[in-house]
Amino acid sequence: MSSPTISSLPMQTPAQHRRSFASLRTIIALVLREMSTSYGRSPGGYLWAVLEPVAGIALLSAVFSITFAKPALGVNFPLFYATGMVPFVIFTSISNKVANALNFSRPLLAYPSVTFIDAIAARFLLNMLTEIMVCYIVFAGILLIFDTRVIVNVPIVALGLLMSGSLALGVGTLNCFLFTRFPLWQQAWSILMRPMFIFSCVIMVYDRLPDSVSYWFWFNPVVHVIGMVRHGVYSSYVGTYISVSYVFGFSAVCMVFGLIFLRRFQYSMFER
Repeated sequence: MSSPTISSLPMQTPAQHRRSFASLRTIIALVLREMSTSYGRSPGGYLWAVLEPVAGIALLSAVFSITFAKPALGVNFPLFYATGMVPFVIFTSISNKVANALNFSRPLLAYPSVTFIDAIAARFLLNMLTEIMVCYIVFAGILLIFDTRVIVNVPIVALGLLMSGSLALGVGTLNCFLFTRFPLWQQAWSILMRPMFIFSCVIMVYDRLPDSVSYWFWFNPVVHVIGMVRHGVYSSYVGTYISVSYVFGFSAVCMVFGLIFLRRFQYSMFER
């Protein structure tokens, strides 16, 4: 059997090179547009992205510190609620931004050089980087101000944030199709997400739930994300229920179906 020659090997054509470069430039342009429209119009700008989780953490800490002597984990109320609030906000914020990517960039999708994948990638990239910045500011501020008595395992916390980001991208991509194809689903999704704050174990610990309740809570992937972040912050918290493969698998399935449906119905959706 003759060995393959250089000419027979698959090579990237100049057209593919041009498309990859054009797509990268498009994503960068969409990111800059997103920055100017989302964070450049108000005086606070990025400050509001930081104040949202900080206000929620402060409110939870103030309310529950009156009722309980110490939080469910550790000795510091703000840190405990930050480990639940921050990954939850990352998921909800990014998934909603990605879900509305096509509605936000609809005028630009008329240009052949702009695809729905570019719009989704740009929104995810900017908002994920923003939420990572917010996460760093919130946790660094708590660790500097309070005596938390913890040693943060940064790689495990980073894994938890990666799980949250991948889940937001997967669910957001699927909802991107559903929001555009079925506008009523956006209102239905908003209603369904209201009790998620409770069902995601933001203010409680999964291990302390009754067995009849914890069985159903386990299927919520956000529970695993919050558990991983708390596992990285509190060395004594093991979190044997956490399944990294479940979260990434759930995210991948949502993303694959979302991309398939978007590609299948993209022309009919944009004509509406």
